[in-house]
Amino acid sequence: MSVNTSINTISQNIPPQIMADEEIFYPSNDPNAMPETDIHFKLIANLVLTLAAFFHNRADANAFGDIMFYYKEGSPKHFVAPDVMVCFGVDKSPRRVYKLWEETTPKVIIEIASGSTWGDDLEKKFDLYEFLDVEEYYVYDPTYQYLPTPFIAYRLVNKQFVDVKIKNGRVFSEALGLELVDTGETLRLFNPETSEFLMTMEEMAAEIARLKAEK
Repeated sequence: MSVNTSINTISQNIPPQIMADEEIFYPSNDPNAMPETDIHFKLIANLVLTLAAFFHNRADANAFGDIMFYYKEGSPKHFVAPDVMVCFGVDKSPRRVYKLWEETTPKVIIEIASGSTWGDDLEKKFDLYEFLDVEEYYVYDPTYQYLPTPFIAYRLVNKQFVDVKIKNGRVFSEALGLELVDTGETLRLFNPETSEFLMTMEEMAAEIARLKAEK
């Protein structure tokens, strides 16, 4: 995570000039933010698309995957690219980047840990998301190799993250109204109201094909 706090001025007697935000370029991609393996890519895509389908009828809810999230106005160096991010109070229009000062603070962030990211997931990103007042933060290791436990959950209490106990691989997200479930093979989303897992895109496609075949 890059940070740039330097300020260049022409003269000590002249205050630094602040450029309008539209004059500052905020890149829309970071090579280091790409998923590490096909396992990570497919899980991130499934979670984002499944959440987008679940919140389809809510105009104020949006799910993002690996979007460049800038959290300090005027500084393109202050960014992070969460694997999965759910925000409320925002519209569903496509975005090139996500600027915190133009949007709302994410309610939920899920990081899919890998060999190169798990340390930052538990330290730098933990500190940043806590500072930004993200309400719920989850870290999941789909390869079951790197984290102290494969699935870790935090909830913001009095502006500090506290550990949330995960029972039988399950934890309820108050913000999403869903359970996040470590099945022993992957991370799934479970709807307590219907007592069913939310369908992944592959499962939806299979169900549509089955219904067409029946007709």
